[in-house]
Amino acid sequence: MDNVLAFLNNAVETGASDLFIVSGLRLSAKIDGVICAVSEEMVMPDKANQLVSELYSLAERSPARYLEVGDDDFSLSVKGLSRFRVSTYKQRGSMAAVIRVVRFDLPDFKALGIPDEVLSVSRKTRGLVLVTGPAGNGKSTTLAYVVDAINSVRNSHIITIEDPIEFLHRNKKSVVSQREINVDTESYITALRACLRQAPDVILLGEMRDLDTIRTAMTAAETGHLVISTLHTVGAVNTIDRIIDVFPPGQQQQIRIQLSMVLQTVISQQLVLAEDGKLHPVFEIMHLNSAIRNMIRDSKIHQIDAVIQSSSSEGMVSMDASIFELYKRGTIASDTAVKYAYNVDQLERRIAALK
Repeated sequence: MDNVLAFLNNAVETGASDLFIVSGLRLSAKIDGVICAVSEEMVMPDKANQLVSELYSLAERSPARYLEVGDDDFSLSVKGLSRFRVSTYKQRGSMAAVIRVVRFDLPDFKALGIPDEVLSVSRKTRGLVLVTGPAGNGKSTTLAYVVDAINSVRNSHIITIEDPIEFLHRNKKSVVSQREINVDTESYITALRACLRQAPDVILLGEMRDLDTIRTAMTAAETGHLVISTLHTVGAVNTIDRIIDVFPPGQQQQIRIQLSMVLQTVISQQLVLAEDGKLHPVFEIMHLNSAIRNMIRDSKIHQIDAVIQSSSSEGMVSMDASIFELYKRGTIASDTAVKYAYNVDQLERRIAALK
């Protein structure tokens, strides 16, 4: 592949999710979770520099920041092909890049294994909704479906603040304003403070990175907006602990009270490798009820897992229950189920009982 455009075309045709340009390695793509070579020749430093430079040309973006600090994130679109999220970096003195392929149109969410209960958060009109999980486990995709669901049925102003923009949303019933960090605005906190003066009904915040962003997001949720954001935590309990621990000890009780009032739902997700070689999502869903609000307020967060497990009638589901369901259907093997479980001993007993 002589140029980066041919590489991008090949990725879309083969259904790749990520592409790799690294010196000393053949051009590679991740397809169904497996990285494989897609070119015959090794990429030498000069070739890597050429391909990465072509990415900047396609994006009509200056590489000045990248050349200065050694890494950069941006997105680009190729008309009629797809949208791509690019992370460039230097390694061993040469240019390198990892490229995420983002399709223009969202496929049917059920085909991806996203349950209806996840998209039910689109019916909420105020408060804080969090989608959490490790990096690269599909949080951005889930957020895109939630925004699309709101955009399809409600007349509202949706403002997204992302780094970078991954999915393009056309204006359907809502007005969707999409802002990208370092292109349209300086930072998350600057954009978040500004958007409160831009008549938003829904605010999608790509990530709650620090104390100021978390505080402002909670205040926005408290004042009647629906705020949707992400954290790199696994599980509702860890998410709540993470938010509270960001604040100084003297403020934490006040934050517990505020969080117990504004938090609406925490969705935690992971991608697990199935027997067919494809990645399937598993979810933990926690909706705030009076019991959980009291537990947050009274610093009894360790009791929340038990409430989630016993509240399926309210649409809640634990991560281990989602994993066990995939195992029962024969989608994943028992060792895979155990690998991703929160409570390994308990899940092993359930699997043994089923056998």
